[in-house]
Amino acid sequence: MLRSVKALEGFKVSATDGDVGDVRDFYFDDEHWTIRYLVVDTGGFWQGPREVLISPIAFREADWSAKLFNVALSREKVKDSPSTSSDRPVSRQFERNYYQYYGWSPYWGYGGIWGTSQYPEALAALSGSETGEQATGDAHLRSAREVTGYTIQGSDDEIGHVRDFLVDDRTWTIRYLVVYTSNWWFGKSVLLAPHWIERVSWEESKVHVNLPREAIKSSPEWKPDQPIDREYERSLYTFFDRPPYWSDEEEE
Repeated sequence: MLRSVKALEGFKVSATDGDVGDVRDFYFDDEHWTIRYLVVDTGGFWQGPREVLISPIAFREADWSAKLFNVALSREKVKDSPSTSSDRPVSRQFERNYYQYYGWSPYWGYGGIWGTSQYPEALAALSGSETGEQATGDAHLRSAREVTGYTIQGSDDEIGHVRDFLVDDRTWTIRYLVVYTSNWWFGKSVLLAPHWIERVSWEESKVHVNLPREAIKSSPEWKPDQPIDREYERSLYTFFDRPPYWSDEEEE
């Protein structure tokens, strides 16, 4: 199921022995457009880092109605995890230390979104040996909160701005950017898939897509209270004449 990232802000995170804190942001990588960490504000539950990162690898069953993420970690384990600050980039060295601390195999250096799998829970059962290709350089992790508000630049003019992201709650892959067109077309919300993006100018806070305004004006509208089913997705991909991300076997 697809979830609004903005709606997930404020969800509580509960360890096996008590609360950890509230979700305040998300880090996603700009290669696979997949959420790698939740930024959790511990709210002074303990002396130590006020913000901690929680990977979806640690998730147990989420309680969506109660707005609660349950994680298979103790509070003490989370408290003593490698710390970072949300105002600084997350380095690959930090990620290595983080994964070694939790005893997980890393997600990078393999063919899948999460190591050799499409799902984060697959890494929870693996040892922490780094058997994939050694990644060089720093990870390209971006704050969802920071990218919200970025301008969407079309092929002929500005289209709107990023208002939200819709994420698959199994793979934690961002399937769509929610684009709000209030600067020129009656505040319509439309969805654009990350793999339709030509490039992102992080310095200018601008997302470039090879689509004219007229195409966006005529595209299927999305409303926040509208569930996204395969029929709607199919109409969206058909309109933009793009191949779908799902296979025939995944049709629902």
